[in-house]
Amino acid sequence: MFFQNKAKTEDWLMEQLGSSSDIICRNIKSANQKATIIYINSLCDEVNLHKEVLKPFYEASPQEFTNYIKSLPNAKTVKQKEDILTAILQGGAAISLNGEMLIVEFEKVVNNNVGEATVETVIQGPQNALTEDITTNLNQIRHRYPQASLRIKSKKIGRQSQTKTMILYDEKLASPDLIEGIEKSLANVDIAVLSAAGQLHKQLTTQKRTLFPTMMITERPDRIAYNLAEGKAVIVIDGTPFVLITPSVFYDFMSSMEDVYQSFWISRFIVLLRYMGLAISLLLPAFYIGVTAYNPEFFRVQLALGIAGSRAGVPYPAFLEVLFMLLMMELLTEASVRLPKSIGSTATTVGGLILGQAAVEAGLVSNVMIIIVAAVAISNFVIPINAMSFAMRVAKYILLILTIFFGMVGLVMGVIGLVAYLANLSSSGQPYLKLFFIRSKDSK
Repeated sequence: MFFQNKAKTEDWLMEQLGSSSDIICRNIKSANQKATIIYINSLCDEVNLHKEVLKPFYEASPQEFTNYIKSLPNAKTVKQKEDILTAILQGGAAISLNGEMLIVEFEKVVNNNVGEATVETVIQGPQNALTEDITTNLNQIRHRYPQASLRIKSKKIGRQSQTKTMILYDEKLASPDLIEGIEKSLANVDIAVLSAAGQLHKQLTTQKRTLFPTMMITERPDRIAYNLAEGKAVIVIDGTPFVLITPSVFYDFMSSMEDVYQSFWISRFIVLLRYMGLAISLLLPAFYIGVTAYNPEFFRVQLALGIAGSRAGVPYPAFLEVLFMLLMMELLTEASVRLPKSIGSTATTVGGLILGQAAVEAGLVSNVMIIIVAAVAISNFVIPINAMSFAMRVAKYILLILTIFFGMVGLVMGVIGLVAYLANLSSSGQPYLKLFFIRSKDSK
């Protein structure tokens, strides 16, 4: 397609694409001709581009090269500059040659080189996960979020490792203050070796000893695209299949991408189940101790007598029984993570069954305690994001200790203190206990 003002078209394309680190605008020149080529290296197959375009450019005469480019099956002409931009965002290379703009398709497809998501699984939805190669990750993100307003800023972190780190955001949706704050925080990171997203999360957190995560760590490209469309920023790190998403409020850690793919009432029901599981995991052990040791009148007579009968042969107080079984469950959970995958699930399942049955028969714990520990363990695993799951596992013991010393009053005060602590947290300026993230009105 011919343009009367080629320079204006090139300037418009670069203005739309911005100054992201993967945007390439290269002026090439040989003895007899010159051209300009524009493409996105995370979407474009540079090996084929070099083979089919750059090498013939330097070897052929101007007329031969023009005829050759037009004869390529993956070359096409377009009528509008908006179509050129779309083609570039889909992996094409725009070549400006002798006043003529051509599009040659070199889309890089990397789906065959990536694995399935293993940490955040869904039933109905994309199964691919990120990889440890940052270029492959950018390719997946660009394919799922093909917007010209997507900006990428690159930075190296780590005095020795010099790990490549990139900030991704939608310039039209993200708040400028958010991006400025992230850049300042990254500039202040002083670390020798950066290897993982969680490591960077600790460095970026203003409250270094906070229990709860204030940035989401995810391995799913679809979650990244979804959050970019919400005006959030994504920090991608080379060498790890996980990224950081900020801001992240409490609701984000209790949501799964499955909620987006299911119908409204089904997704609401699943979210309700998660909050019920959170309450059971957090409160049930402490509530059991508070009722059995301090306020047995909470139960009906039949239930109270049944619990008392099951504990008749247990030689120590209820709180030692709870602490013993919870500690065993934590050890089994940790063992399942550290053991080889081929034997981990089998060993922990068999170990849990044998341990529970033997403990009851030996009179060390009651039957009711086995039910409570099983309910707590299952409920804790319904939290979609591991970082929040780990935080709740620790918070459970804080409430447990308060209940041991102060009874139900300690449990109530502990819950109030936990809510107050969460309300005091923030994530990139957003209140942590917001129901959901809302883009700032002054965002571009």
